[in-house]
Amino acid sequence: MASGLGIAGAVATGTRAPDDLEIVPSPPEPTIDAPEESTGRGIGSMVIGWLKGLAPPVLGIAGFVAMWAVLAPQVNTSLGALPGPGDVLNAGRDLYDEWMAIRADRSAFYATQDARNAELVAAGTPELATNFEYSGSPSFPDQIWTSLRTVALGFFIGTVIAVPIGLLSGLSKTFNAAINPLIQIFKPVSPLAWLPIVTIVISATVTADEPILPISFIISALVVTLNSLWPTLINTAVGASSVDEDLLNVGKVLKLGWFARLRQLILPSALPYIFTGMRLSLGVGWMVLIAAEMLAQNPGLGKFVWDEFQNGSSQSLSRIMFAVLVIGFIGFLLDKLMSMAESWVGRNRLA
Repeated sequence: MASGLGIAGAVATGTRAPDDLEIVPSPPEPTIDAPEESTGRGIGSMVIGWLKGLAPPVLGIAGFVAMWAVLAPQVNTSLGALPGPGDVLNAGRDLYDEWMAIRADRSAFYATQDARNAELVAAGTPELATNFEYSGSPSFPDQIWTSLRTVALGFFIGTVIAVPIGLLSGLSKTFNAAINPLIQIFKPVSPLAWLPIVTIVISATVTADEPILPISFIISALVVTLNSLWPTLINTAVGASSVDEDLLNVGKVLKLGWFARLRQLILPSALPYIFTGMRLSLGVGWMVLIAAEMLAQNPGLGKFVWDEFQNGSSQSLSRIMFAVLVIGFIGFLLDKLMSMAESWVGRNRLA
């Protein structure tokens, strides 16, 4: 009986277990490797999902480039066949080479001027030293930078004007009724119509011999402002008018002041609408800027396109098409930048 009970029986009855009884140790606890496998599967799923999301745009771009390469030689213009992707890429390389040559020329100009000034100082005639600015042609990257500064200034001025007016319009039905006809009248006006008015006003107002900013730069920026502020204004008004009445009533119960209600209740609720309007305004401003620079002759991308069009050389069309691609790519990056700013502000607002 004892041998049938084994170890359990011997322990239970207090008897000694037989010497020939084999004691089998308890098996070790199994190790769990599931998390590593799960992590591997998770990373694989992320990579597959990323590739699936990347495949459609890559295929779309590849299809567009292929159609462009096939159809471009079939279109004949006064300057020859329409440039294909290879011609446009070569134009981009030429613009890069021109940029490097202009940089070298600019560096040589300032080095020569500094050396001459040092000789004049050593000779005891420092009053003859000069500090001229380099007056060579701007490079393509210089014109990109000018356009970015112009649209940034115009967008900033438009936002500063549009957000307060939009908030007042959304919070006051009387103010909204008063300003809405003006918005509907001026919103569809073309930048080409604003440009002569802005040019005449700025030319009559800025009379200094050496203004802080070039007049053509100010004109282009204000044209951008006048055409880009409307989406921000309208979306801000919609956001302010969409604030939950219960939330406003809570502010009244807590006896919050007008500024406290605006900062703690209205702005957080209207922020998504405001950023949507700002994204639309920035896109409109960048689109309007090119036309404004063409006519105002502000040295930006618009003027570059216009000068190449007037040049009419065999390479002009390729250079214009390269500039068009750059304009579109920059517009895409600006929209992504605003989207990232919106996400960051939203996360901090919720935090």
